[in-house]
Amino acid sequence: MNNETAQPSVLNAMLEKANEKLAAAQEAIRDGFFGEAASCSYYAAFHATSAVLAHKGFSFSSHAQVMGAFNREFVKTGVFPPDTSRRIQRLFEDRATADYDWKIRVNETTASADVTDAEWMVKMCHDHLKNINAL
Repeated sequence: MNNETAQPSVLNAMLEKANEKLAAAQEAIRDGFFGEAASCSYYAAFHATSAVLAHKGFSFSSHAQVMGAFNREFVKTGVFPPDTSRRIQRLFEDRATADYDWKIRVNETTASADVTDAEWMVKMCHDHLKNINAL
């Protein structure tokens, strides 16, 4: 963990990475690459939540730490809606299936839900940082 608040330029770069992953997820689903859509959707949400955490001076070395800190700092405190935790966890699980499980394939329904949740998450994180004048 780092205690230094990230500068707006760093937060914007993190959100740009989230937007790139989101665009890749949207393109992948249009092209029928549902596993890739799931994976990119998770990473879009991951980079967006990492930006929100960075604004508060948090930086972690694992995905589990990022998800745990985000839930503790922003979901349990009511900054983000309660279902945010469920969305992030599902995105994480679908990404793991897409990237590592050769026996199970992500289907179109799951990938579509992932892209929708990633779109929502990136927007929520961007709006939060904008509303608190962090950008």
